[in-house]
Amino acid sequence: MPEPIKQSVLYPTIFKQYPQIAAGISTRHGGVSKYPFASLNMDNKGPDEEALRDENRRIFCNELGFAPDQLVRSLQVHGTEILVADKSGYYDGFDAIVTDKKGLLIGVSIADCTPILVFDSKNDVIAAVHAGWKGTVGQLVAKTLQTMHQLYGTMGNNCVAYIGPCIDECSFEVGEEVAVQFDTPFKTWDNQRGKYMIDLKKANAAQLLAFEIPQEQIEISPFSTILNNTDFFSYRHENGVTGRMLAAIGLI
Repeated sequence: MPEPIKQSVLYPTIFKQYPQIAAGISTRHGGVSKYPFASLNMDNKGPDEEALRDENRRIFCNELGFAPDQLVRSLQVHGTEILVADKSGYYDGFDAIVTDKKGLLIGVSIADCTPILVFDSKNDVIAAVHAGWKGTVGQLVAKTLQTMHQLYGTMGNNCVAYIGPCIDECSFEVGEEVAVQFDTPFKTWDNQRGKYMIDLKKANAAQLLAFEIPQEQIEISPFSTILNNTDFFSYRHENGVTGRMLAAIGLI
């Protein structure tokens, strides 16, 4: 179990060698929202006050060296649509964002689903992916990488990737109707619970590896939104009444 964290932004180690990008995932610390959204709630919408959410975005963007008006985000729908962004803004219906434009900070919001950030260091292309179980089954990571390849010539050996905090395998229990959609390596049967357990990190890592991104160029966060709920929001653990984190990457 990793040690608790108190900072407002968790910085992936895999990206630190690249000064041309900034990347991080927000925690639930260091913001201005009140219970039950305390405190760095990065939700795009919801019952939390809009002014507080705006200030939280300012705090997070500033930590990464960006202004809020440089942020690209979308109302996510657990689908497989990919936005190729050339300007900042709040879009609708996309669960992955790709860009090669400097000065844009692309981000996906999460509270149990899996965030994946990718950087193509040869072509200076970045991607942010929101993969819940539907997006994972829908091969959203693979589709995003293929989009990068088709538009920019991205190849796996030139990529580094980060899989962030999400619901962990020992907490993500599902029924057979969901489990049947996952390949055997990504699910186990728990006799005591009478449920299948799904490993979203492993399932999404497999899509990165299938694109021939070397394993040593993939970082997988040890944090769980369930087990580390004091540091990260969890929709499931908090019965839907909670905030959201933002996983973001930008070209400087």
